[in-house]
Amino acid sequence: MKRMMIAIALLLALCGSTFAQEKRHEITVQGSGFFTKETTDLGVTSKPTYSGGILAGYRFNLNRWFGFEGDYDYFSNSQKYSASTGSSLLKTNVNAVTGTAVIKLPASMILKPYVLAGGGAIMFNPRDTNLVDTQARGTFVYGGGVDVPLTQHIAIRGQYRGFVYKAPDFDFPNLRTDKITHSAVPSAGLVFTF
Repeated sequence: MKRMMIAIALLLALCGSTFAQEKRHEITVQGSGFFTKETTDLGVTSKPTYSGGILAGYRFNLNRWFGFEGDYDYFSNSQKYSASTGSSLLKTNVNAVTGTAVIKLPASMILKPYVLAGGGAIMFNPRDTNLVDTQARGTFVYGGGVDVPLTQHIAIRGQYRGFVYKAPDFDFPNLRTDKITHSAVPSAGLVFTF
């Protein structure tokens, strides 16, 4: 009985030390790009400009291989529309708020790859005009990346995410393509774990 109690105490101590070493929280700050595919339909072509931006995120790891992540992205670009009747340019601030499930893949001690999928909202807020309202679109998010540890609590992260959503039209029929579009959002930056 005494040996069994010692074995159980030792097992609990080992499990507790493993749990204590597991870093549950991650905060990331990254520079990113926003590259949206051109869409054409109903005689209208939507071709947003490419831009750089910033991403801030928080990940909670349930265990070593699964977690949840919330991200905020900001970009500043222009929505360009052309049709047989003429063209329009609308400067916008783009904000995206997304939540994803993250699966960490088994790998070497140096590279820590992962895949993610989820959803959120992307908001197109026109600048320099009061005539056009902000438009929000639901978005599907997918992607993956890799972390490269620098120290026990800091890593470099490189990742790719894709946003799939309906192209913005700001409720103007002459800007409507009525198409689903895709934005590639590559990013790189630092991760702080605790």
